[in-house]
Amino acid sequence: MPLQITSTISIPDEELELTAIRAQGAGGQNVNKVSSAIHLRFDIRASSLPDFYKQRLLALSDSRISKDGVVIIKAQQFRTQEKNREDALARLVKLIQEATAVQKKRRPTKPSKSAKKRRTDNKTRHGRTKALRGKIRDP
Repeated sequence: MPLQITSTISIPDEELELTAIRAQGAGGQNVNKVSSAIHLRFDIRASSLPDFYKQRLLALSDSRISKDGVVIIKAQQFRTQEKNREDALARLVKLIQEATAVQKKRRPTKPSKSAKKRRTDNKTRHGRTKALRGKIRDP
């Protein structure tokens, strides 16, 4: 069953390389016997994704994307292989969706006249308070 990215775009299973590896970290004897972690590899350049998606993914400066354009995700959060597989696929979908989300253009704003006046008044008041803290001199 292909991995659904959006309602119109999906990745065929043949383009995803999933391998089971041994998980790192604590876990007692179980961690040494069972290959429950999942290593997901996805070649962006060789994929059937539209060019727009490929360009946006390759332009990302993400540590999970190698110089060759291969996404490498290691999922070892859960104890079962199946949950780790689902986690790895979900993280790939999230990565692709975030890369293709178009950012809203930022419109620079200016502070209002009243905000500027409030700021200067506060500064003046604060300055006066500080001036009163000085030593009192005899004339």
